[in-house]
Amino acid sequence: MIQILNATAVHNRDAYGAALKTALSARDLTANISSDIPGDQVDYIIYAPNGTITDFTPFTNCKAVLSTWAGVDKITSNQTLTQPLTRMVDDGLKFGMVEWVSAHVLRYHLGIDAQIVNPDHIWDQTTPPLACERAVTILGLGELGQACGQMLAQLGFNVTGWSRSQKNIDNITCLFGPDGLKQALATAEILVLLLPNTPQTDGLINADRLAQLPRGAFLLNPGRGPLIDDAALIEALDRGHLAHATLDVFRIEPLPQDDPFWSHPKVTVTAHVASETRVNTAVEVLADNIKRSEAGQSLNFLVDRDLGY
Repeated sequence: MIQILNATAVHNRDAYGAALKTALSARDLTANISSDIPGDQVDYIIYAPNGTITDFTPFTNCKAVLSTWAGVDKITSNQTLTQPLTRMVDDGLKFGMVEWVSAHVLRYHLGIDAQIVNPDHIWDQTTPPLACERAVTILGLGELGQACGQMLAQLGFNVTGWSRSQKNIDNITCLFGPDGLKQALATAEILVLLLPNTPQTDGLINADRLAQLPRGAFLLNPGRGPLIDDAALIEALDRGHLAHATLDVFRIEPLPQDDPFWSHPKVTVTAHVASETRVNTAVEVLADNIKRSEAGQSLNFLVDRDLGY
């Protein structure tokens, strides 16, 4: 019998245990799934950074640590982790992110804020441009970035994507490297940040790169809080270079009550709700990976710890 340590957050633990048992049974696998298994008996760890495990040294026979989160920056630096690590890539995360990004891009594109908050009752019949006349740039072309880019392209937007290395994706102008980043920023009327949090991306969106955006650009960050230099963003908003920013992730979460983002008239704060792992879709990914491992096959979504994702 496969021994699976359930190290998800306490509030999700029962749901993950029951759903994963069902998913494994559908794949003809039998497992003991528990939050209390002796370390040397554990075959797999279902892990969440907001769970309780910080020391992986007792799990000497563990075949893999399977994270339920898309981001792995909170675990890759853990020196006790020597086991293979996978990240979560599932339809629940993907579709949730696509919906959030598409909604806020359309919100900015159509100027919806001015119609919802209109205390002077201004009758403004200015017609917004069509989507094909609006340039959207996505920084980060992983699973989520690609999915968001494809949806925005289907809506008609002129989509540019940037990544660390070269990619070719239908309906997206793909750029890479330092020169590509400058080009991607220069045309970004709406900028979407979906990069992982690594030493290379920490503070990537600083004063210099914000200045490279077209005047009046909008910024969306559903990716990682540390991607942005917060002070530089506020300065760019204050001097009118950026029109507005919608931020879903922050360096400190929950965002402190006295943080200036809360009260800034050109900032919309959402409480890290752009997307989340959904148990019913996540367990299918976990069960598939366990089945692959038990069959001697390579794991899906294996993390490269040198790259940090």
